Amino acid sequence: MEHVAILGASNNPSRDSYKAQVQLVEQGHKVYPVSLKEKEILGVEAYQSLQDIEQQLDTITVYINSQYFHKLLNDIINLKPRRVIFNPGSEAIKEMKLLTEAGIIVQEACTLVLLSINQFEEY
Repeated sequence: MEHVAILGASNNPSRDSYKAQVQLVEQGHKVYPVSLKEKEILGVEAYQSLQDIEQQLDTITVYINSQYFHKLLNDIINLKPRRVIFNPGSEAIKEMKLLTEAGIIVQEACTLVLLSINQFEEY
């Protein structure tokens, strides 16, 4: 079981972040949805900020664009998750390099695909 923060979590069932939360929970992972808009997603408390999460995170899966991600870069480096997954549309090239330099695994991938082909936990 991994502790996974979903950055850009949503209550909208058509959003990939919502679908990822469903699949992560179904596969036994502990999820921490992070959203500025929501208080709860799928019955799980939503966090306003990554710093509000007290548990050490294994993975942060990113569903926000690079403009917003850039503002969170230092917070993520300080949290030291094992890896950060950049889902399609969320890539932030400069920030990815800085995460790698900080010893954090960076993965450009779709969390939904990784879960569906049983490769989510390979990193």
